[in-house]
This record gives sequence, structure tokens and C-alpha cells, in this order.
Amino acid sequence: MSNGALDTQIGGNHYKRYAIQPVEFIYRNNLDFLTGNCIKYLCRRKDKNGKEDLLKARHYIDMLIELEYDNNYGENE
Repeated sequence: MSNGALDTQIGGNHYKRYAIQPVEFIYRNNLDFLTGNCIKYLCRRKDKNGKEDLLKARHYIDMLIELEYDNNYGENE
């Protein structure tokens, strides 16, 4: 059994029940920060902050939509 960083969780155990922790899935699939946070919050919602985590995930989805699909984003900068 390894005692590496992926085997250690600080501040709870809400990710330990997964066969592949969200951070490992995010890293192996080379996902961006916003997408990774969506996955993280969706995975932990039942074991940590419930509705608050769903709202956080939705906020990151809203940011992705704004940044990737809002044709006016950045025009005034």
C-alpha cells in the first residue's frame, strides 16, 4: 500500500470511496480547470455539501458557457 499524495486526503474522506478519485480522472484526461471543478463538485455533493456543491458546479458550467460560447466575451477589453 502506497502513502503517496493520491492516497492522502486532507479535510475529510469524501473522495476516498471512488475507484478513481476525481483529481486522478481530471489529470489523466487532461481536463481544464473549469471542467475539473464541475466534476469535483458533482462527485462530492452527497458526501460533503449537498446542494451547495451542485450550485458550485452550476456556477462553473455557467462560466464555461460564458467563456466558450458567448460571442461577445472579451470584445470590450
